[in-house]
Amino acid sequence: MAIIKAPPKQPKAVTIQARVEESVKAHLDRYAEFIDSSTSYVITEALKLLFKRDDEFKAWLGQHTNNGNQEKPEGGVLSKSA
Repeated sequence: MAIIKAPPKQPKAVTIQARVEESVKAHLDRYAEFIDSSTSYVITEALKLLFKRDDEFKAWLGQHTNNGNQEKPEGGVLSKSA
């Protein structure tokens, strides 16, 4: 058995583009700086938190079937496959 364990495998990442208000982008940049991380990490974690806490969304999601081009990633939320 190894003394130091291998790091966990990172989930597959995809690129998205989004338009946001200038003030949102400024806050995003500052928040990433605040936690010493990337803006991509902040966006990903914020969305995971949103999906986890929104009970109405979870109920809606449960009513919609998997149509074959979606997968269930960590956290139990469906997203489009790349």
